Parts: sequence; C-alpha cells; structure tokens
Amino acid sequence: MTKKDYYEILNVAKTASEEEIKKSYRTLAMQCHPDKNPGNKKAEEQFKEAAEAYEVLSDRQKREIYDQYGHEGLSSNGFRGFSGFDDIFSHFSNIFEDAFGYGNVRGRGQSRSSGSAGADLRYDLKISFLDAAFGLTTTVELEKLATCHKCRGTGAAPGSSPETCRTCKGRGQVIQSSGFFTISSTCPHCNGYGKFIAKPCDNCRGMGKEQVPKTVQLKIPAGVETGSRLRLRGEGEAGDHGGPDGDLYVFLHVEEHEFFTRSGNDIICRIPISFVHAALGGTIEVPTLQGKEKLKIPKGTQNGKTFRLKGKGIAHIRGYGRGDQIIEIFVQIPTELSKKQEELLVEFEKLNQAAS
Repeated sequence: MTKKDYYEILNVAKTASEEEIKKSYRTLAMQCHPDKNPGNKKAEEQFKEAAEAYEVLSDRQKREIYDQYGHEGLSSNGFRGFSGFDDIFSHFSNIFEDAFGYGNVRGRGQSRSSGSAGADLRYDLKISFLDAAFGLTTTVELEKLATCHKCRGTGAAPGSSPETCRTCKGRGQVIQSSGFFTISSTCPHCNGYGKFIAKPCDNCRGMGKEQVPKTVQLKIPAGVETGSRLRLRGEGEAGDHGGPDGDLYVFLHVEEHEFFTRSGNDIICRIPISFVHAALGGTIEVPTLQGKEKLKIPKGTQNGKTFRLKGKGIAHIRGYGRGDQIIEIFVQIPTELSKKQEELLVEFEKLNQAAS
C-alpha cells in the first residue's frame, strides 16, 4: 500500500518552516483526537498519520532523508512509525499539553519520573437477604500497602532525601544515538524515577510503603443484590512517589432467604392453605419484610393463585419507592383421613353430583 506524502498529510508546503509544521500538526491533532471522535476509525487513522508525519518533518535529520529518498530512505534507516496511541502520546506529550491544556492526555504520556497511582483492591463481602433489602452500615478489615509512616513515602532514611539520578540527570530517561536517530529508554539506574535513594528507609527498605491493617467503614444502600459493587475512592494501596492512592472495590454476595426469593425489586413467597379454607375463603396472616400482614382469601381460591401486596418488596436502589410482595397460594391436600372425614367427603361429592 502506497504511503501518503507527509507534507500533504499536514497540508504544508515542502518549504514550510518548523513553526508552520508544528502549528499545522497541532490543528490536526485537535480535530482528529480520539477523545473528540469516539469510535471514529477514520479520525483515528488521520490522527496516527499526522503524528507520523510530524515525527519526521519536525526532525531536521529525518526530514532531510525523507526529502532526498522518501519513505524508503526512512525505512532503510530504521524508522517504522508508531505502533499505537501509547507511542504517540508518550513521544509528543509536550505537544498535547500545549494543544489541549493538560499534560496527561487520556492517561498517557505521563512522565516516568512523576508519581503513579496505587493499585486498586478488591474485597468480597457476604451479607444477608434482609441486610440487602434494608441496607446497613458495617466495617471490613483488610491489609494494604500504605505510605510508610517513618519516611512519609520518600523511601529515604529520616534526615536524608532522594538524590537526583546522576545517570539520567533526573529525566528518568537515557538517550542513545543510533545513526541518524536518537533512542530514548528508561534509565536503568533509577528505573525511570529520576532520583536515587542513597540511604533507604530501614522500615520500608526504600519502597516508601508498608503493609498495614486497615478498618474501613461501609455504608451499603438498601436494594443491593449479588454482583453489586461499591467503590471507595482512596482506600486502595498507596501511590508511588506522591501519586494518588488506589481505590477499594467491594463486591457483594447476598445469601438466600429461607422463605423469600427475589425477582428484581419484588419478593416472592408461597403460602399453604387448607382445601377447606380455599373453598370457603377467609383471612390469613402472611409474613412480609416489615412484619405480618392480613390477606383476604376469596371463596373458591384455586391452587397457584397469586396475590400482590403493593410496596412490600425491595427498595429501589436509586431511592424511588419499593417493589411488591407476590404471594402464591398452594392448596394442601391431606394425606391421611379419619373414617369420619372420609364419610363426609363422600357425602360432599354426592351433593356435588346431585347439584350438577
């Protein structure tokens, strides 16, 4: 596939100055940026093409090779363009900071020497059916990496501080020349931090973090169910080099109830009545989440008949009312009868036949 001309991509003349090239690239980057064009594959491709064109035309040596030998000249000297957005954002973080007004575009392009966020934690919590229905406040105990109390996260022994790395001069990156190009890689001495700890803290051994027990209070809202997830910001592990703490995610598992089952925000239960009660009707008491309620059974109620108690179900988690309680009737047939009972039933059946 023939590659497009870099000058044509950036819409500049071959005699364009460095400032004109930079200005044109910034304009295209803002127009085609993935955050402004979610799901637009064409915009993503234009964004990558513009980044590759700018990478070449903004570098004097690469531009000279391109002007003389074209794309093949660049390929023979090791230039392969960008493999993805991470390469683009990390390579041109200064351009995106100027163009968009912030340095860490889409979470990429962040300096290796700046602080990074701590790890998120997961905690699985089992709660009862009634606690899920009404909500509760509880605490959980966990262990996590927190900022070292002795060095306050610096990793250096008290009375000392991290020193600027002599290898990379605090940049976190080392530059190596290779032919016409320069290659940037993570500093092996400071691992990209930009600083070196000569005297590590004896408590955390230079990590800046220590394992500690933590009690976290949880407020579980009414209406949660198995699979519901709570997020507690900043309750995860401590960040590195001053970075923010991670988050704690609590996953809920609701135990089954011996009597009620749940369907959305409704609850369902089965109530047994005698066949005499079903035939003659009457009033019974049924258990609900809030206590006992009276339910009128009409004459001639059939097995499997359902009744609905409005507002006696589970609270909507968003706080808009409650579901209902659905009561399913099942008629119990006696398995053992006395002789007198049998006689009465036979008489009852004769009366039924005579009536029909």
